[in-house]
Amino acid sequence: MRRRLAEALQARRRDGALRRRPVVDTPSGRELVIDGRRLLAFASNDYLGLANDPRVADAFRQGIDRWGSGSAAAHLITGHTRAHQALEEELAEFTGREAALLFSTGYMANLGTIQALTGRGDLVLEDRLNHASLLDGALLSGARLQRYAHADTQDLARRLQRAGDRPALVVSDGVFSMDGDIAPVAELAAMTRQHDAWLMIDDAHGLGVLGPEGRGTTAGLTEAEVPVLVGTLGKAFGTAGAFVAGSRELVEYLVNFARSAIYTTAMPAALAEATRKALELARSEDWRRERLNELTRQFRHGAAELGLPLLPSTSPIQPLVTGSNTRAVALQLALRAGGIHVVAVRPPTVPEGSARLRITFSAAHEPADVERLLEALDRAWSGLPED
Repeated sequence: MRRRLAEALQARRRDGALRRRPVVDTPSGRELVIDGRRLLAFASNDYLGLANDPRVADAFRQGIDRWGSGSAAAHLITGHTRAHQALEEELAEFTGREAALLFSTGYMANLGTIQALTGRGDLVLEDRLNHASLLDGALLSGARLQRYAHADTQDLARRLQRAGDRPALVVSDGVFSMDGDIAPVAELAAMTRQHDAWLMIDDAHGLGVLGPEGRGTTAGLTEAEVPVLVGTLGKAFGTAGAFVAGSRELVEYLVNFARSAIYTTAMPAALAEATRKALELARSEDWRRERLNELTRQFRHGAAELGLPLLPSTSPIQPLVTGSNTRAVALQLALRAGGIHVVAVRPPTVPEGSARLRITFSAAHEPADVERLLEALDRAWSGLPED
């Protein structure tokens, strides 16, 4: 076993794909102290800048004063407090669904939901660039997994046609976390209804960011069109955890059959209270989304002038493709030397040959920050080694 571990790690080192965790000494924000050095950061998913908002932190503290630091049990035992219940009801109303169910993480929400809804004899059709948790949920369910071409509704239609009467669940990210592009959700909804299949959208990177009040990629689509909606709380909402929203029947079913919801301790009630405040702010403070859009447009305009190969994304996720792992890491290190933190993303997180910098923006950033990033990229890009 030790030899196997050593060989696997050595292979990652050889391929330039070994991961390490930077140590951060400051709260989330536009600047971070990482490994002892202050850097301007463009790497987090704190899109609305709420992770260190004093009003959210105050709600967290008040929640601790009332509820303590932990829930001490699963939701089905004694862990489901009035705070959890209120958050679920508010998330259901926010998403236009009858009910919502909290999970401890987005990964657990996706695993538990897909495993509960599908099994042997069923078909799960997933976008080829879906998040790992969605793929893992299908693999663990025992259902047959097919991956259709990225955002290709025609490929999906052919597969649904071939499925015949077999029960099918179509699963897609709303905003793809590594490419930043947006799924054709309305087309997916129409197609799944036409073929009597169910649609599950993981809108982890869309909720809070896109649509009126931040209602995400499914805004305007009904519960009948998107029966299963997954959202995370640790990105735009700045706290932690996740939820699934849908019909009352769906939520009751998951309460009884989603193992990752049943057999785990509930999130602290204080965290639920903090999330309620974050949800309120995310809905009401439209300036955060407006600033995100302005920063994204500013960056894309500047990158185009510099000839930088960005993927076609209008979201706050802006991937700069380098191709090889070596170039991605070299670009990350060159930016770090200039006081900027952006992370190199390499296979297996992205397909082979598509290593990149995943540049993300937050409402906490300023236009001057974007200019500084562009200047640093201009200098660093010209000095990259050839593939």
